[in-house]
Amino acid sequence: MPERVGPSRTPRVGPAPILNAANALTAVRMVPVFVALTIASHMTDSSLRIAACVTFFVASVTDFADGWIARTWDMVTSFGKVADPIADKALTGTAFVLLSAYGVLPWWVTIVILGREIGVTALRFWVIRGGVSAASRGGKIKTALQTLAIVWYLWPFSSGLASVGPYLMAATLIVTVATGGDYIARALRLRRGTPTP
Repeated sequence: MPERVGPSRTPRVGPAPILNAANALTAVRMVPVFVALTIASHMTDSSLRIAACVTFFVASVTDFADGWIARTWDMVTSFGKVADPIADKALTGTAFVLLSAYGVLPWWVTIVILGREIGVTALRFWVIRGGVSAASRGGKIKTALQTLAIVWYLWPFSSGLASVGPYLMAATLIVTVATGGDYIARALRLRRGTPTP
């Protein structure tokens, strides 16, 4: 049986252009729509909560889509490696703040998670001269867990299913902090010029 291959394309000569489909998806996130729907719902209107949840999920999916497009079609750029996690953090960070503002999530959880995200973003710029460190597998797991936990909190579940939310958030918090420590170690190695594993 012949081996299946991916889309045929001529290997790129030189760096990928910054203006490409993957970076366009990174730039276009539906944060304002999500914020408007969440505020309108006051986290009490079920229909608007569902709309906010779906909007957040669709916006989050673009985070995975732009990475797949960039890798599949050879559109990976240094801009994309930096801008993609920042766009993702803007979306999830806004969601965490809104959940805490409406009393659904304790503020200390949001502060710890946002502190980690801001710190990692600052590190990305600190090490950028030595090379851009792409998201690790742990970072991708962290992003998936954050997305799942936020979706769970946004959706108007019954009390039984809603009680699963704190366990998901606890797992999210642990992985977020752990991957933050791992990123610090990787960033320091990159800054010193030591290859990262």
